[in-house]
Amino acid sequence: MSTGKTLNITQNLHEYLLSVSLSEPEVLLQLRQETANHSRANMQVAPEQGQFLALLVKLINAKKTLEVGVFTGYSSLSVALALPPDGKIIACDVSEEFTSVARRYWEKAGVADKIDLLLAPGTESLQYLLSQGQAETFDFAFIDADKENYYSYYESALKLVRPGGLIAIDNVLWSGRVIQPEVEDSATVAIREFNSKLSQDDRIDLSLIAIADGLTLARKR
Repeated sequence: MSTGKTLNITQNLHEYLLSVSLSEPEVLLQLRQETANHSRANMQVAPEQGQFLALLVKLINAKKTLEVGVFTGYSSLSVALALPPDGKIIACDVSEEFTSVARRYWEKAGVADKIDLLLAPGTESLQYLLSQGQAETFDFAFIDADKENYYSYYESALKLVRPGGLIAIDNVLWSGRVIQPEVEDSATVAIREFNSKLSQDDRIDLSLIAIADGLTLARKR
């Protein structure tokens, strides 16, 4: 019998989901375990989400990808491991401290040569890529950075991704705060507005997936 809606994932059901579907390389597990002790550990993507991103990259045969928001590198490492030997990630972040952990694990996994890290505000890095003639040269983009700039990142990513390319955006359900009208902080308001704008955007094919904290997939038409 169909429930007609996405299941409420209890802790036990989530553990079962991982037990029958997660195939996490040892280097990713080590990174996840180290990051779990970080004061900002909540910023790390869930392991099943990292695996899903890797699957998406393989499904579209991506070779050149973009990431806005690196933190300690779990998502970029997941994607890098899924890319072909000549694949490339342009990774954008502002924190030397956080990305120093990412760099260490990229080296450990043998994929550091696939990843170019741009340490600057994301809006500046994306405009730099556009100014260098890289519009419509990316196959895939993942956005997981400061929420107030989500729409700006998305607009730039839409220019950088080729037709038929895919943009994935994290945290679009924002722990349920998007449907709590009394919550009016800048990040929550930004995500609400972002979700609303994308639902009306005829430049993309859209799906919002209830994985981890919500993941929007936008395929450029």
